[in-house]
Amino acid sequence: MQSFVIEGGYPLKGTISPQGAKNEALQVICACLLTDQEVRIKNIPDILDVNNLILLLKDMGVEVTRNAPNDFTFRAANIKLDYIESDEFVKKCSSLRGSVLMFGPLLARFHRAVMAKPGGDKIGRRRLDTHFLGFKYLGADYQRVEGRDVFEIKAEELRGCYMLLDEASVTGTANIIMASVLAKGTTTIYNAACEPYIQQLCHMLNSMGAEISGIASNLLTIVGVEKLHGTTHTINPDMIEVGSFIGMAAMVGDGIFIENVQVEQLGIIPDAFRRLGVKIEIKDGGIYIPRHNTYEVDSFIDGTIMTIADAPWPGLTPDLLSVLLVVATQARGSVLFHQKMFESRLFFVDKLIDMGAQIILCDPHRAVVIGHDHKIQLRAGRMTSPDIRAGIALLIAALSAKGTSRIDNIAQIDRGYQDIENRLTQIGAHIMRVQS
Repeated sequence: MQSFVIEGGYPLKGTISPQGAKNEALQVICACLLTDQEVRIKNIPDILDVNNLILLLKDMGVEVTRNAPNDFTFRAANIKLDYIESDEFVKKCSSLRGSVLMFGPLLARFHRAVMAKPGGDKIGRRRLDTHFLGFKYLGADYQRVEGRDVFEIKAEELRGCYMLLDEASVTGTANIIMASVLAKGTTTIYNAACEPYIQQLCHMLNSMGAEISGIASNLLTIVGVEKLHGTTHTINPDMIEVGSFIGMAAMVGDGIFIENVQVEQLGIIPDAFRRLGVKIEIKDGGIYIPRHNTYEVDSFIDGTIMTIADAPWPGLTPDLLSVLLVVATQARGSVLFHQKMFESRLFFVDKLIDMGAQIILCDPHRAVVIGHDHKIQLRAGRMTSPDIRAGIALLIAALSAKGTSRIDNIAQIDRGYQDIENRLTQIGAHIMRVQS
C-alpha cells in the first residue's frame, strides 16, 4: 500500500490543467462495445479506475491501441462471449465500479450479459434498480444466480418504449441509452440524468450513427438503428478536478490559474464556491483564483445560515461536497452541508476534527462547519483515504495544515486523479509518495 507524506503550509502558485473527465471516460470507453469498428478516444485520464477498465476490455477481446499519452483506439470486433460469463470476469467486475457501464452495450449488441455487483467507493448504498428496470422496459429478462451473486440478463430482442426512471441515475441513464440505441423502434426516457457526461456520451453515440434527441434535458428520445460505426471523440475536462483545484487554490493558493476549462460545463460549481466567499475570475479560457487571506460565507437573503446541498444536475454534484466542506473550515462564518445522496460520505469529517476543524456531524447526511477564518491553522496528522473525493479533500486539508501529514490508502485518490502529487509539486506543494 502506498501513502502520501505532505509537508503543509507551503503556498501554491502557478498554472495547472485539468485531466479528462473520469466519469465521462468510463461511459464512452464502454460505448466502444456497441460497434465492431474502430473508436478513437482522446484526453483519456491516466487513472486507476480507467486503466483497470481498459485492462478488463482487453481481457474480453477488445483490441486496444495506445496512439499517444491519453489517446487510445478501441476495436471490439472479436468479443469473447464465453469469457464474459466466466467466474474470472465476474470477479474482476465486482472490484471495479465502472464495469457496470458495460452491460447496456453487451445487452444491446449480444442480447445477453452477466452482471456482478460492482465495487468502488464505500460511500453508501448504490443500488442498481434503475439499470434493471430500464432493461426490463426494453424487453430484457433478468434473474439472480444463486451461489455466484450475479444477475443473468437476456433479451431475444430489445424494443423501444416510454419509460419514467425512478431516479435520475447517471450510470443508469447511460446504460439504458446504450441499450436503446440498437433497440427496435423509439425509446423515450423521462427523468433521465443530464450531466455533461451524459451529454458527451449522447454526442459520441450520434457521431457513431445513433439518433438521440433532447440532449442536455431530462427527456431523451432515441430512435433505434441497426448498426453503429466507428468515430473519434475527445473527452471534456474533468469538472470535479476543476472544482478540487478551486478549493485548493482558495485554501492554500497564492494565485492559481486553472487552464483549459470549459466554464459553461461547470454549471453551479463556481457559484457554490462563491457562496463560501471564494473569488473566482473567468478569463482566457480558464479560471483564476487569487490569494485569499480570508473569505466569508454568504447567508441567504433572509439572513439564515447558508446551506449547501447536493442535487442531480444541474444541481451541485455530490462529488464536490467533501472539497467544499474542507474549504469551509477556514472561512469566516458557519455553513450547513447536506449530503442527500449517500449516507456514508460525510464520515471522513472525523479526520478533519482530529486536525482541529470545528465540525458538528449532525447525522450521516448533515454536518455544520464553523469556520476558523484562518485564525487557527489545521494540525497535521495521519489519516486514511476512504474514497476518491474524501481523499482529495484530506489532501487539501494536509496542504494547509501545520506540520507533516500522512495519508494512507492513496490508491483511492489514484482512482480519480492523474499523477496528482507531481502536478501539485510543480506549483509549489511538498508531497512525497512512499511505500507503506
